[in-house]
Amino acid sequence: MPPRSNPTARQERLGAELRKLREHAGITARDAAALLGSNPIQMSHVEAGRSGISEERVRRLAAHYACDDARLVDALVTMAAERGKGWWEEFRGVLGHRALDLSELEFHASHLRTLQVIHIPGLLQTEDHMRAAFTYATPELPRSEVNAHIAHRLRRRLVIEDGDGTAFDAVVHEAALRIKVGGSKVARAQLAHILEASERHNVTVRVVPFAVEDFAGGGYSMLYAAGPVPQLDTVQLDIPHGGIFIDAEPQLRKYQRLYSRIESSARAEAESRDLIHRIAQDL
Repeated sequence: MPPRSNPTARQERLGAELRKLREHAGITARDAAALLGSNPIQMSHVEAGRSGISEERVRRLAAHYACDDARLVDALVTMAAERGKGWWEEFRGVLGHRALDLSELEFHASHLRTLQVIHIPGLLQTEDHMRAAFTYATPELPRSEVNAHIAHRLRRRLVIEDGDGTAFDAVVHEAALRIKVGGSKVARAQLAHILEASERHNVTVRVVPFAVEDFAGGGYSMLYAAGPVPQLDTVQLDIPHGGIFIDAEPQLRKYQRLYSRIESSARAEAESRDLIHRIAQDL
């Protein structure tokens, strides 16, 4: 099969992790390719996510690389075995590839944690809030495209709403809760939805109030998606034209510390719900 022209972030991540294992073992791409009866160009495609690799070959490479982390190898084998297309593929060609990569990241995460200072977390937004936000940011968007963005974000919500749901922890600054996106009525309904979601067993919402005096994290928002093993954790950051994924271990540690630091300024869950109630009454 010809190489993929646009591999997904998850396909790229599998290749990158295989490359890390090879480089850590001090083995050249040529030698790794020879082990598989392949060539360095094909190995380059695999490590860039442009070509798939079988589960059996992942295990052969891991053994050749002397990787004794069974959980990591099993996780990589699972990634290699993913042949089906997720629900987000319905939106390919309609939405940007980073939006679809985010859906896939959330779908496969074992735990999701988010920090939001001026925005309501996407997985907690109501449809009316979404519509107001999309049309305000880009008023020239055709209605069909706005509807596609909304449909996609509503489907994303199911990762925490269906069945047991993925564990989801949100730390939100009071500023985000007081901004009247869509007007007072929409904003009150949005806060009611957050309160309802916070009652789910898998969802926690904690608020950093204006009253906190040591908060200096106004410029930081992120999604931290835990993988099946720590080596496969990912941080997603929003930027004006989409989002970026970060998976280098030093950067992951940096964002873990940042999350913990800001979380320490947040109120407990019950106190946070009380604060949200008071904010809704103020709107």
